[in-house]
Amino acid sequence: MFYILISFVSFVMILSKSFINKPLSSNVKKLVSNGFCGKLLSFLASRLKTRTIFLPFSFFHFSLGMQLQNKSCLVSKVEYREEEEEKASLLDLHDLPLDCILEKLSPSELCNVAQVCKSLREKCRSDYLWEKHMKMKWGKILGDSAYRQWKCYVASKSIEKNSNQHKNQKTVLAFLHAFLPFFWIKSKSEKYIKSRPDDSIAALYLSLENGKFWFPAQVYNRENGHAGFLLSCYDAELCYDSRTDTFQARYSPHGRWTTEENIKWERLRVPPIDSSSHVLHISDCLDDLKPGDHVEIQWRRNNEFPYGWWYSVIGHLETCQGDGNHCQCHDKDTVILEFTQYTAGSRWRQTMINRKNHREQGNEIEGFYGGIRKLHSKEEITKWKKLWPTKNVE
Repeated sequence: MFYILISFVSFVMILSKSFINKPLSSNVKKLVSNGFCGKLLSFLASRLKTRTIFLPFSFFHFSLGMQLQNKSCLVSKVEYREEEEEKASLLDLHDLPLDCILEKLSPSELCNVAQVCKSLREKCRSDYLWEKHMKMKWGKILGDSAYRQWKCYVASKSIEKNSNQHKNQKTVLAFLHAFLPFFWIKSKSEKYIKSRPDDSIAALYLSLENGKFWFPAQVYNRENGHAGFLLSCYDAELCYDSRTDTFQARYSPHGRWTTEENIKWERLRVPPIDSSSHVLHISDCLDDLKPGDHVEIQWRRNNEFPYGWWYSVIGHLETCQGDGNHCQCHDKDTVILEFTQYTAGSRWRQTMINRKNHREQGNEIEGFYGGIRKLHSKEEITKWKKLWPTKNVE
C-alpha cells in the first residue's frame, strides 16, 4: 500500500512541475477544481512549490483536513435543518384556525395563497370561503337564471375542451393503440379528456371578475337613459369590466342585439320574475290594488319585442274625489295606472285595466300592457324614485 502511495505521489509531482511551468488549460482547471482529487492535487502542488513536502505526514494532514471539513459541513446542514424545523408553517395549523385566517382574506389574497402549494390551493378554492365574497359583490345582480346559465356555460366549455383534445390526440392514440407497452398512455389520455372544467363558486367569481362570463340580469333606464325607456327595466346579457368597475349590456329587442357600455352597479338588479321576457306574467295582486300602491307592469312595443317592467302608481278613478275616507276605487273593476314621469295630457300618462279579467291588452300604436306585480319592498320603491328624471317626458 505504501508503494502504491509513493507511485501515485511521484506521478503527482511530475504533473505539478507542469503546473508550475505552464498555465492550466480550461479543461484541466475544471478537473483540478472539482472533487477530492482536485483538492489533493492543488494541495500537493502548493507544497511542491515551496519544496517543504513530507509525503506520509502531508498526506495524513490533507486527509484529516478533508474529514474535518466534511464533518463541519454535515454539522452545518443538521443545524440548518433544525432551524427550518423550528420555523412555524401555515400548514401546521389545525383546520379551524386555518379556516379562520382564510376567511379574513380578500379574493385576490386567496388567489395568491392558492399558488403556494396543492394543499392550500384546495383550501383556498373551497365554496365555503367564496360564498361570502359572491354574496357581498354579486348577490344583488345574480339570480337563479344566472346560475343556470353558468352551468350551461361550464358544460359547453367542457364539450369544447373535450372536442379539441380528442382532435389533437386521436392520431397519436390510434398509433399507440396497437402497442401494448403504451396502453397506460391511452388510459391516462382518455381520463384527461373526460375531465370537466371547474364549476366551483371560486371559478364563477373569477369568470365574472375577468369578464369571461356573460350573465342575465336587468338594467334600469336602458340605452343610457333614452327618453323612450325612462323608468323601465329590461332584460339584458351583461359582462363586467374590472378596469372601469362598470358593465357592458346586450339587449335583444326583436332578433338584433343592441349594446350599451359603462353601466354602473346601481342600474342593475336581479329579474323579479324568473321567466322569459317574452312570457306574460300572470298577475296575482289585482284584487288587492288600491290608489297609492306602487306597481310594475309589463309593456312591449309589439309582439316581436320582449316585455320590459315599467314603474307606475295606482291612481283614482275620475268619478272618485280622491278622499281617502270615502274612496271606493278598490271596489271597482277598473284600475287606473299612472305614469307620472310623463307630462299631463300625454298618451303615455295613464292607462286602464280590468282587475277581473286582465290579460295582455293594447294595440300597435300604444303598445301592449301585460302582467302586474305589486311592490311591497321600500327598497324597490326607493330605487325607482332615485331614477326619476329631472324633468317630465312628453
